[in-house]
Amino acid sequence: MTGQADIRNLQVAGQDLRIAIMGQADALHTLLVFNGIGASLETVAPFAERFRCTRIVTFDVPGVGGSPAPSLPYRLSWLSRLAARLLDKLNIGTVNVFGVSWGGALAQQFVHDHPERSRTLTLAATSAGFVMVPGDPRVLSKLATPRRYTDPDYMLTVGPGIYGGQLRLDRQRLEEHAAALRTGSSRGYLFQLLAGVGWTSWLWLPQFKLPVLIMMGTDDPIVPVVNGRMLASRLPDARLELIDCGHLFILTHPEQTAQTIERFLFEAFATDAAECAPSRSRI
Repeated sequence: MTGQADIRNLQVAGQDLRIAIMGQADALHTLLVFNGIGASLETVAPFAERFRCTRIVTFDVPGVGGSPAPSLPYRLSWLSRLAARLLDKLNIGTVNVFGVSWGGALAQQFVHDHPERSRTLTLAATSAGFVMVPGDPRVLSKLATPRRYTDPDYMLTVGPGIYGGQLRLDRQRLEEHAAALRTGSSRGYLFQLLAGVGWTSWLWLPQFKLPVLIMMGTDDPIVPVVNGRMLASRLPDARLELIDCGHLFILTHPEQTAQTIERFLFEAFATDAAECAPSRSRI
């Protein structure tokens, strides 16, 4: 990927948003990225820079990073409309949709609400909502507060057990992740939690008409692999890829993750990977 990241603040439908565009405007593909709960757009950079011919569009969800929290709680459907309005403002028509963890639910909601704008869907370390098979209760209890984002020492203490995989042993990578976080407000984190209460995509997943890639970590204490199998069973055109890692494989295995997604896009649109010259850009 070439070119510097374009990071700026925009007002979209009355909401201030901090957004980032990484990659060239004439890239073969555009990937709309929905991040995990409490995670600012800086955490996307190590993953985004590994793409060769895909432009990344992402934003801080209201209440996270540089986007102020709204005055009232919201639902995923409101965020889906907000994302569509952002694309309108950026003059972007159709996109490939990507969501990780909590952002995977928002990605599913976006495709459901805006099928005409969605070319493909990639889901990473996520589930179909309240029908999910939950992870370790001791882990999930630590996700109920934003403390791991506001207290770096706490993140380094609980991170290995929460995220699993390589982060059980790689303290340096965990420190890099903690350093990339931009703390939002406690209210913003609460609003993200409330947005998903009672939500599920289970009933309408069979309506999806687009190719879907599901990626799951084999050592994920938060979202066990069985949830990926459940998603695949409900989607007409889906394939499941397992990554030998934990919940944050887009952080610990950014090259493998980006290559898997781009290969999926090449196959979906019968494009040739040779058209892309390997290059990189940093946020």
